[in-house]
Formats: sequence, C-alpha cells, structure tokens
Amino acid sequence: MKKRNEKLILVLLDFFAVNLAFFCYYVFRVHTGWFTIIVQPDFWAPMLVITLYWMAVFVFVGLYRTWFAFSRFDEISTLFKATFVGVFLLFFLVFVDDTSHGVASHSRLLIVYYWFVVFCFVSFFRLLFRAIQRNLLIKGIGCRNTLIVGIGPQAIRIYNEIKNHPGLGLVVTSFLQVDAYQDIEKQGKYYIVPQSGLPANAADLFNSDVMTVEQTTFEEFIENKVIKEIVFAIDSKHDDVIVDLIARCEGRDIGLKIVPSLYEILSGQARTAQLYGIPLIDINPRLMPAWEEKAKRLMDIVVAILILLVSLPVLILASIAIKLDSRGPIFYKQIRCGLNGKPFKILKFRSMRQDAEKSTGPVWSQKNDPRITRTGRFIRKVRIDEIPQMWNVLKGEMSLIGPRPERPYFVEKLSEEIPYYKRRLSVRPGVTGWAQVSLKYDENIEDVREKVRYDLIYIENMSLRMDFKIMLRTVIVVLFGKGHYN
Repeated sequence: MKKRNEKLILVLLDFFAVNLAFFCYYVFRVHTGWFTIIVQPDFWAPMLVITLYWMAVFVFVGLYRTWFAFSRFDEISTLFKATFVGVFLLFFLVFVDDTSHGVASHSRLLIVYYWFVVFCFVSFFRLLFRAIQRNLLIKGIGCRNTLIVGIGPQAIRIYNEIKNHPGLGLVVTSFLQVDAYQDIEKQGKYYIVPQSGLPANAADLFNSDVMTVEQTTFEEFIENKVIKEIVFAIDSKHDDVIVDLIARCEGRDIGLKIVPSLYEILSGQARTAQLYGIPLIDINPRLMPAWEEKAKRLMDIVVAILILLVSLPVLILASIAIKLDSRGPIFYKQIRCGLNGKPFKILKFRSMRQDAEKSTGPVWSQKNDPRITRTGRFIRKVRIDEIPQMWNVLKGEMSLIGPRPERPYFVEKLSEEIPYYKRRLSVRPGVTGWAQVSLKYDENIEDVREKVRYDLIYIENMSLRMDFKIMLRTVIVVLFGKGHYN
C-alpha cells in the first residue's frame, strides 16, 4: 500500500472514530437523564470543533507518519499519550469555562469518560486497519522488495527471520556479494537472486537455485529490482562498503537497516527498532520527534512573517540603493538543491554585478570578492541580502535553521570528493546554520569539508533547543559582522 493511501485511510478512520466518540458522549451526557441539563447544548458546532482539535493533535504527535512494520503496541502507546494530553488540555478549558459560568465542578468528571471513549474507538479502528494491513502483507500484497548486503551466516539468519515473519512486509529479492563489490566497475557479478529459497549453508549459496546478475552500477540494480529496503548483514571490516552504499542511497525512498552487531560502525547516527521481534537498527532515522518538526515549521512561518513586516522599511531602502548603484534587477534568483535534492529558486537581494559568472561559470564567493558592488558589500555585511529568503521559508522550500542550500553543480562536484555530502539534502535547507555561525569563509576544499562536518553534527542532533541556540548565535554574528553565508 502506498504511504499516501495509508495516511488517507488512517485520517478517515480517525475522523469517523472521533465523531462516533463525540456522538456516544453526547447521548450519554444529554439523553440518558442521569445529569442535570440547564440548557440544551449544541451538537454540530462542538462536534466540528472537537474533531478538528483531535485531528490537529494527532498530526502534531506524528500519528500519521509511516508505521511500516512497527509494533502495534508502539502505535497505541503513542495514541494513549496523545489522547491523555489532549484531554488534559480540554479539561483545563472546561474548567475555565465552568468557573466563568458558575457550573458545578462534578460535570468536569465527564471529561474522563470522554477520554476513555475516544481512546477506545480510535484504538479499535486503528488496530482493525493494522490487522487487515498485516493480513494483506502476509498474502504478498503491498510488500517491499528487500536487498540483503552480505551472503554469510548473518545474512542467512536475517533472511530466514524475514521469511518466517511475513507480517513485516519484506520480500528478499536479492543479495549483494560484498567481496566482489570492490570490483563493481570492473566485473559487476555480485548480485544473487533467490529462485526457490536459500540453503542453510552460506558456502552453498551459488548453486542451481540462485543466479548471478550482471549490472553496471548499484543504482541501476536497485532501480530495476525496485528495491525499497536494504539490510546490511556484514562484518565491521566492510564498513567502507556500508558508508559508500548509504551515500548512494541518499535522496531515494529506501529504508536502510543494519544488524545490531554492527552498531558501532555508525554510533550516534542510528536508532534501534524492533520489527516484530527482529532486532534491527534503522540508519538515518528521523531524529527530531514529530511534534518538534511541527513546532519548527510553525516557528519558521511566524518568525518569517515577523521579519518581513518589521524589516519592510529596510527592504524598501535596500531596493532603491541596489537599483541606483548598479544595472540589473533588485532581486537575484538562483537554482539551489532543497529537501531530498529537489531544486528551487532561492531569492536574495542582488549584491554582485549583473552576469557576474558569465565568463567564469559557477564559482564560490570569496572574501573581498571583486564582483560585489558597493551596496552589495554593505547589505552582505549586515545580512540584509538574506531577508528575501523569508519568502522561501514561507513557501516551505527552506527553514530558518538548517544546512545552507548549494547549487546543483557544486552538490555533484562535492559529492564525489566528500563522503556523506548528500546527507545534507535529507533535511530542509536553512537561512542560517551551525556551520555558518561557527566557521569562516570557504577558501578551499578543506573549509568545505569542515562545514559539512558541522552540518552533519546539526542533522544528527536536530532539536528545537539546537535551533534556538543557532538563532541566538546568528544574532551575535550579525551584530558583530562575523561568520559567512553563501
């Protein structure tokens, strides 16, 4: 089942469950005659408000993110915490309303009953959906093609575990022979496709039941076989292979997992997960909780609007100065790589001469760059040229905090020289970032490597606390004219 369809079904089920819970609560509260009713309460308006409230709470806590193959207990546990906190907020609002209208306090106990009904109904429909989904996966409907990296005992054990747990929704379609991977560009005979199961002994893997497939590149193979999951089941001596393959999977809709014994390879960059009792580790997980992601996006929108409104007079003066100082447009648009490598046009005040790269092609800006105009030098120093990027933030192409977006030309060039460079594309790029407030201008490839290291540190430790820290450092950098934004 496609992720979009799964989320749509869950939204519809939650919508129905929340409305059914409110209907049952309303009947219990109003029509049983067990409670004193002074004024007949409305039905439709409160139900609409409450439904929107619960849907917002569920989105905020991440109940509509993909729960592929995760324990149903984890999902219900998250639902329990979400409904508990949601009802606590409702309890507070009802308390304020009752106090202002002089209503007896015992009526607030009904909130507890309402919470129980909401939790039970939403849990029931979600568990029903998961049961149906699991049965479909067992029948082979909606499964994800899986590549196991390695052909040793660990690989055979993982293969057997996956085969014995069809509810995972994983179907092992091929293996990668790591020893031959080093000659990937030379011979390429390293993919093994099971035909009728695998032998228990890894030494007998190459027999009549399997076939070796020749492919030119790793990327071509995963495209042709429609690989959606990769499980690394190899020894730590092959850590270079793991790093290389992970880099090749950047920007692709592919889940990456590794057996626990290899956890030390990517210490601090992986989070453990239980898949129906099979201990595996997710590589490159979403480290920021769902509620923090929503809060981060809300903060982006609010701060961007405030900056645009407060700086409006400055923007007008800067526009006039740019137009009077040199020929060319006021704003400068340039293609940059955004989230998952998706290109977008970044918007900045023009600070260089028009067609500054016409004769040189794409080059990095330098300290005391001769292409920068007089006005451009000033607006760069006080960071006014970055303000128009608030429009990119409002459109969702950028965030206030994140790795600076780079041009596609440099992304491809640097990806060849710096391992893990494309991992920067796994998060929304930012107007400012940890690297920008910590380091100086880029003058050589080593400076770029250092900034990438800082970007990866940010990605691995993303949090609202980290964002607030960077915002504070950014204010200091702007006030004292330090740092660099490219």
